Amino acid sequence: MLLVVDVGNTQTHFGAYRDAELLEHWRFATVRDSTADQLGAALSNLLGLRGLGFADIDASIVSSTVPHLEPEWTAMAQRYLGHEMLVVGPGIKTGMAIRYDNPREIGADRLVNAVALRERFGDGGPAVCVDFGTATTFDVVSAEGDYLGGSLMTGIEVSLEALSERGARLPKIELAPPRSVIGKNTIDAIRSGVVYGYAGAIDAILRRLYDELGQRAHAIATGGLAGLVVPYTEEISEVDDLLTLTGLRLLHERNA
Repeated sequence: MLLVVDVGNTQTHFGAYRDAELLEHWRFATVRDSTADQLGAALSNLLGLRGLGFADIDASIVSSTVPHLEPEWTAMAQRYLGHEMLVVGPGIKTGMAIRYDNPREIGADRLVNAVALRERFGDGGPAVCVDFGTATTFDVVSAEGDYLGGSLMTGIEVSLEALSERGARLPKIELAPPRSVIGKNTIDAIRSGVVYGYAGAIDAILRRLYDELGQRAHAIATGGLAGLVVPYTEEISEVDDLLTLTGLRLLHERNA
């Protein structure tokens, strides 16, 4: 069984594959000071809920945007799983051409998403992944299957936090679907502005990407916050919560 781990700044998403079948997947909050032992205990507990254990895992791969946690995950694998965990980073075989000025600057999560896009659409691209996390990233794969680069913008939760921190009279609120564009109270007004405004920004960037590509592209969203924003966009056609896990599985197959 293959363990795939996507460590984000806000959430960690991981799953267990048997061949190409995803048996189970979980999300939990990323705790930046977690140790290898704490990660092992969390993994053991979650596997146990599905009748699985360390002995069932014979390979693993990790993609991390939190530098401190990458060695903790690899140490966990060495200690509790008894093997070396594959790390997404420079030198990993992707099976696609990288058209980026400095490939070493590409975030591991962005590379993983691009690999999953390339596999899904092949020569039927171009395609764009919009990953909603602490940052929202746009990653573009050409019609020829090459990784072209993309865009990054502040994540919607970060935007909301900055608004409440800078606006002394504005309350802190939870993200939720707005009831209408015209808010009848401060909370509804903030939700309306943040959600509709963010969705509009997503659409604007995608349209500019299409113009630069010279054609429309398949636009797929992923990430923990995609479900909140995508219903208010016009340019995103699909949400795939498992896109990053799929990319991790493909990368492991190409580097095993």
